[in-house]
Amino acid sequence: MHDLTIVFHDAGGGHRSAAGALKTVLEQQYHPWNVTLLNLQELLEPIDFVHRATGLRIQDGYNLILKKGWTRLTPPLLTLFQRTIQLHHSRIVRILRTYWAQYPTELVLSVIPHFNRCLAQSIRPEMPNAAFVTLLTDLADYPPNFWIVPESEFIICGSQLARRQALAMGHAKERVYETSGMILRPSFYRKPEIDQAAETLKRGLRPDLPTGIVMFGGQGSASMLEIAKRLDQSSNQLQLIFLCGHNLELATRLRSLGLTKPAVIEGFTTQVEYFMSLADFFIGKPGPGSISEALQFGLPVIVEHNARTMPQERYNGTWLVEKGLGMVVPDFREIGTAVEQLLTKATFAEFRRNVSAYKNYAVFEVPLILDQITAEKAIETMGVVSPLASVDPFTNMAWAGLT
Repeated sequence: MHDLTIVFHDAGGGHRSAAGALKTVLEQQYHPWNVTLLNLQELLEPIDFVHRATGLRIQDGYNLILKKGWTRLTPPLLTLFQRTIQLHHSRIVRILRTYWAQYPTELVLSVIPHFNRCLAQSIRPEMPNAAFVTLLTDLADYPPNFWIVPESEFIICGSQLARRQALAMGHAKERVYETSGMILRPSFYRKPEIDQAAETLKRGLRPDLPTGIVMFGGQGSASMLEIAKRLDQSSNQLQLIFLCGHNLELATRLRSLGLTKPAVIEGFTTQVEYFMSLADFFIGKPGPGSISEALQFGLPVIVEHNARTMPQERYNGTWLVEKGLGMVVPDFREIGTAVEQLLTKATFAEFRRNVSAYKNYAVFEVPLILDQITAEKAIETMGVVSPLASVDPFTNMAWAGLT
């Protein structure tokens, strides 16, 4: 059995979700992996100067920005954060080296940005034969020093653009892998077996109306209030499901609006798949996780792109439009017009066809890649060229019953 350590943190939630999804698949299928999850934020707690000064951990500050909708602040804060990492680089590497000395592993899989140079430089002195893999949980990199760094050894990308970015940095093509999308929990591949009309009625909704689901990740967003007001005042015949995550204040404010159109307002739920199965389209933040979850359930997507869009998510709207999977509005104040266009019979049918044709099996593809990397690394350690370097693990997905 091979040992694998997946490095994650809780800023935004998508990194933990990706780590957990991969751990589940690796442990449930035939892949011989002993998986350990390493929360880097907890490991680096002794040098978290923000926590010491304010009582607020960096990841909590990031999640507060999402919750309050203060995402205009992210570019300058991102620069400050990266400079802070550079300032503490040596200390971070020392802490990581101490960890690897105590808990050696055969492969380190990073599903986080910013720290990959630190990780690479800590791994090689302590575990010279270990493979270091960076898996992007964004559709594109936001250089410099975000996801892909010169020290990266193997890179797994979820889009053609991200792969091109890695190659442009000089990484060898045989060490840059492209999956069919973002990592999703395995549960998103098992749609709930429900009577949609009956469940819709149970929730106080009407089976004869198109249903939109509005979701902005685990922290919600104040933008949901604007969306609710605009759509409630529009002439569109529809109903909405609002998933507010941990933002209880947001859920309370939504309920106090006195919406006239049918609506379901939920706080944090573990039943995202259930609620998506009741919906016909998705409105939300342009995050790669939310977009990918919606597409997996066959939902065309509407997102916003403007100065409030976080830098690492700016490409996502372009990706959606290029693939014909959704629409992008410059401001959610225009959501009424966008929904009206989306629900036009011919337009909606075209979006549904495109979404239906899009297939994302990334969570099942990554274990194949890790198997290949492990074999290649073992052969490399023995001083010969790996015959697996040119193998495409995706030419036949029948092994998982996914074709």
